[in-house]
Amino acid sequence: MKVPYSWLREYAPVEVSPEQLAERLAVTTAEVERVSWRGVVDSGGNFDHFRVGRVLEAGKHPNADRLQLCKVDVGEGEARQIVCGAWNFGAGATVAVGLPGAIVPGGMKLEKVKLRGSVSEGMIMSERELELGQDQSGIMLLPEDWEPGALLADHFALGEAILELDVTGNRPDLLSVYGLAREIAALYKLELAPPPGSDPEQVADEPVQVAVEDFVGCPRYVGRLFRDVKIGHSPPWLKARLSGAGMRPISNVVDVTNYVMLALGNPLHAFDLERLAGGRLIVRRARPAEEMRTLDGVERKLDPRDLVIADAAKPMAIAGIMGGEESEVADTSSSILLESANFEPIGILDSSERLKLRTEGSNRWEKGVDPYLAGQAAELATELIVQLADARWVGHTDIQGELPARPVVRFRPERADELIGISIPADGAARLARALRLRRGEGLDGNRPDLPRPRRDTRDRPG
Repeated sequence: MKVPYSWLREYAPVEVSPEQLAERLAVTTAEVERVSWRGVVDSGGNFDHFRVGRVLEAGKHPNADRLQLCKVDVGEGEARQIVCGAWNFGAGATVAVGLPGAIVPGGMKLEKVKLRGSVSEGMIMSERELELGQDQSGIMLLPEDWEPGALLADHFALGEAILELDVTGNRPDLLSVYGLAREIAALYKLELAPPPGSDPEQVADEPVQVAVEDFVGCPRYVGRLFRDVKIGHSPPWLKARLSGAGMRPISNVVDVTNYVMLALGNPLHAFDLERLAGGRLIVRRARPAEEMRTLDGVERKLDPRDLVIADAAKPMAIAGIMGGEESEVADTSSSILLESANFEPIGILDSSERLKLRTEGSNRWEKGVDPYLAGQAAELATELIVQLADARWVGHTDIQGELPARPVVRFRPERADELIGISIPADGAARLARALRLRRGEGLDGNRPDLPRPRRDTRDRPG
């Protein structure tokens, strides 16, 4: 798992270097394969060479049909002349500019140069050139209210360290940035930030048509409906975090679902409501001979053991693994039905192996995800969809079967001391329990505290 360091520090304000943190984690928590770097190198004042620019003039280069000659305000009083090969912008656009002296990702240093007879005093950047994504079809357009001359690094993580962890199967809590931050907060005696996400105003109360026919496979399903959604590009800060975590930015709504999965560990899925027959979803097992084309373009033959998310006519997603082409969010989508559910892990693992289809979502479900997390994930996703897609949240449903009771483990200090070979004072154990947000049981400061533990073997109970 790749974890951007700045994102981690948002939840646990650790002050050590990424390398020092990696060493501590390697001996306490999980193997850290390496500490890598994404984006612009932060050394020798390099960040100062990357600015917000406002295009004042843009027109065809006098000596080259495929080049634009631009005048760009970068906050210096006098505009800079920059030659650019992209045509997806014009006068008035807000852009990312690398000034002469800047070292871009890959190591190239920008210089003042002459291109086809015209001086170019910098470079107007694409998101790929800043390692924010793979789009190189044009330059990256920034929000209009960003002031010319401001440092790009003041608006988003222009460059940062990435921790690359090898998480073992018994620690599914570490498959999220917040879960890892909780561990770090306990290790360094830090104050852990509250879980991210809070509900904005729900502006209407439209019915959300979801039915769950199999509560063993899906003990909880949170569905939320959004209207007037504007699909577009995600802001640079979101692209930076997804890229640092090893995921490709796609669009604001899809990026939000991936962001929430990485932040909290609960995978989500978004459906285009207008493409669902009957405008509803049904969680059920696949019927004999049913097929569907998944988002990767492959026609999948389903088995009656596979749990699917269907509309009134046919499957629209393989639950917990991958959505289908027919209901994917597109540029024209305006009504979105968001899924924040919980799926039984063994069934997801079996379907994933049978279909030879492994995804970031299935990797988390098969290890076990807390069913009580679905609500928090829905809140964070709702907050971001309303904020980033200018959407109206108009409907909510939370369908629950028999959710498993939170397990309780009785902690015996004497037995723990015997197993680990050193004596841990009871008050030290209590501090760690509180730091890890474990619910206090009777006798936590004494000899026999009760501490809840994560579910591990779920074969014999739903959820």
